[in-house]
Amino acid sequence: MTTAPTRHIASPLAANDRSAPAVTPRVKLYKRRIAISHPDSEAGERLLAEALGAADRDAMHGILRQLVKASVVGQKPDEANLAFMISTIRSIAPKDSIEAMLVSQMVSVHVAAMRCACHLACTDDLAQQEGVTRALTRLSRTFAAQVEALNRHRNSDERAITVQNLSVQDGGRAIVGNVTQHAHLIVADPGAATDAGLVPSRDAGEREHDRAEAMQGATA
Repeated sequence: MTTAPTRHIASPLAANDRSAPAVTPRVKLYKRRIAISHPDSEAGERLLAEALGAADRDAMHGILRQLVKASVVGQKPDEANLAFMISTIRSIAPKDSIEAMLVSQMVSVHVAAMRCACHLACTDDLAQQEGVTRALTRLSRTFAAQVEALNRHRNSDERAITVQNLSVQDGGRAIVGNVTQHAHLIVADPGAATDAGLVPSRDAGEREHDRAEAMQGATA
């Protein structure tokens, strides 16, 4: 008895499942042109623009050309290197044009740093090792500064926290007004503190002097 092999056929619903995340199209490099590998050219450009954080078609093509130049290996653009750069940018998910440019620089600096690391591992010449080490150190510091700049940009829209409820325990004091703290010095708004009755505006001697002058004026 011969049994026919079981065939697993995907249902049309599974084949056309739109809930799955869209895959970023790959970029094919030719001698005189750059092509986006996708059956629908407009959809391919849109997906690539979303991956790069580009605002429009012109921005997408501009960033793509710059990444192609940065992907050069042996004086020739490298498709695998370019695919890695695009995938890394997509994972960081730039949210505006500034982030798109900054993240593109970050992946380019990373690629350059890894090239230096490769050169450092492949050379035994002491002078070359010193030069490559300096370049690798500068690139690593630049990358760290870029990461910090990206974090600052993303956190720039955070709002200050306002404390609405204040609790003062027995024997404690509260300062009313604008308070600026520098190291061990606290400077309060004297007007607000005086109005609240927490900080005297004058010492006792000045108040007695003013009272004496007022009495002399009344008797005169």
